[in-house]
Amino acid sequence: MTEYGRGSGPEPWHPEDPLYGDPGWGGHEAQQGQMPYGGGPQQQYPQEPQYQQQYVQQDPYAQHPQHAEQLQGYAPQQPHPAQQMQQPQQMQPVQQMQQQTYAGQGQAWDTGQLQYADPVQTVDPVQIVDPYAGAEPYAQQPIGGFPGEAPDLYGTDEAYPPPQPPGRRHLAPEPGLDEEDEDASDGDADAPAGGGRRAGRGKGGKGKGKGKKKDSRTACLVAAVVILGVIGGGGYYGYSYLKARFGAAEDYTGSGTGESVEVEIPQNATLAQMGRILKERGVVASTEAFIAAAQANKKGTSIQAGVYTLKKQMSAMSAVQVMVDPSKLNVLTIPEGWRAVEIYKAIDKKLGKPEGTTAQIAKQESKDLGLPAWAANNAKIRDPLEGFLYPARYDLSKDSTPQSLLKQMIRNANDKYAAIGIEEKAKALGLENPLQLVTVASLVQVEGNKHEDFRKMSEVIYNRLKKTNDVTNQKLEFDSTINYLKNTSNINVTREETRKLDDPYNTYFYKGLTPGPISNPGSDAINAALDPDKGGWMFFVSVDGNTTTFTKTFAEHEKLVAQFNERQSKKSGG
Repeated sequence: MTEYGRGSGPEPWHPEDPLYGDPGWGGHEAQQGQMPYGGGPQQQYPQEPQYQQQYVQQDPYAQHPQHAEQLQGYAPQQPHPAQQMQQPQQMQPVQQMQQQTYAGQGQAWDTGQLQYADPVQTVDPVQIVDPYAGAEPYAQQPIGGFPGEAPDLYGTDEAYPPPQPPGRRHLAPEPGLDEEDEDASDGDADAPAGGGRRAGRGKGGKGKGKGKKKDSRTACLVAAVVILGVIGGGGYYGYSYLKARFGAAEDYTGSGTGESVEVEIPQNATLAQMGRILKERGVVASTEAFIAAAQANKKGTSIQAGVYTLKKQMSAMSAVQVMVDPSKLNVLTIPEGWRAVEIYKAIDKKLGKPEGTTAQIAKQESKDLGLPAWAANNAKIRDPLEGFLYPARYDLSKDSTPQSLLKQMIRNANDKYAAIGIEEKAKALGLENPLQLVTVASLVQVEGNKHEDFRKMSEVIYNRLKKTNDVTNQKLEFDSTINYLKNTSNINVTREETRKLDDPYNTYFYKGLTPGPISNPGSDAINAALDPDKGGWMFFVSVDGNTTTFTKTFAEHEKLVAQFNERQSKKSGG
């Protein structure tokens, strides 16, 4: 047994403990005569003999401390000194009092008060009223005038802080005491209960302290891993940046492996875009190396768009040397004014096909290559594809075929003709159908020596087609038409040939336009056919073969023809 009664720990509670005498909570002391909340029986702890001689007024705040698990309410307390002054008859030695015990669970509880036969029935209701209701619970109590009275532990400079509610007493550690010390104190069953702390949380306290330490170590480890990851990642990217910024660009050596690859460079591509395309195709090792090699080459900025046949793992310098050479482009270029038969031969040669392969395909599959409905509306047309193989550069690949190239050329021509509104323009110019407008353009392309002559040549054609033309009787009389039907390029056509050759394409023999185009006109010739000159030109002749002279009258034309014949006679030695 201890001096003040045994708590949950092995040490007694000291009277100066702010929790001493506070097994419950109400913000003030319970009045004498009040029963503990709950009304249940309480355990009796006998007092030591030497303290049985003390008066009840010795400690107005003394209570019997109870264990946390056993508390049911407030234990009765001794009356306040002020009350003792009003009730002197109650100030009797404890040893002379008859102690009343409440039986319950085989134990007795010493109330330290007068005997009451029935605590519920005999307690005066007036005494149950709380005299401190509505007052400040921590206000300083009046100091009693009796000697030996205990000092007010809450009203001095060294006072302990007021007691806290049970649910908040251990929420935060006291200043100066860290969590580790708190856990250690709470978990040590032999630690003293003084200093304003309860002793002996038991195993639960120890387990909680260990959990906090383990969580702290885990958090530190995670933080260290994150920091190391950030430092490592930053170092890697920093090294990569410095290497890319100041180090030599990655590059292959030599002219590449034996594996070939086709690379298509789009129109208006920059050197950086070219480098990325080449790197993706496995030709160069890095974009930076290609840019540096192209800038070091005088022709590096003149690399054309198109398809190049290159090798994998080439040095950037080797790749640039191939690409600055236009002949290395894997393309097929169709010049303006080429006839269809010339284009067929070029396709066979470029694709490595036997001669005549493309011409045969064009003849047999003409209806399946995408020609417009108005293209082949004349049964006398020698080649329905003539005038629809649009002159341009065509990129080739390993998948290119004669059919694919012909379809692409016809598609380009259709796009061009649709863009100009060829059907409406043909009617506006007095032509029978759009095909005749393409035919005019093909004649302008062949007969016009230079682009600046195209609009004058276009006017000559339209003037000769007029019904009022009584000079040529609506005949064009173009040598180019004779050369087309004979598949030649001889500009010196005799009068005898023009009069004897009976063919729809002989414009000396037949009036009007040829059945179809005689070449594949380009953009300038098409535009000239749409917008002829207004100078009144009716005739033209090229005296030296380079310069074309246009005249309005037949007399002027005859003089130019005489000069031309004389020049031709001198060349032949006549």
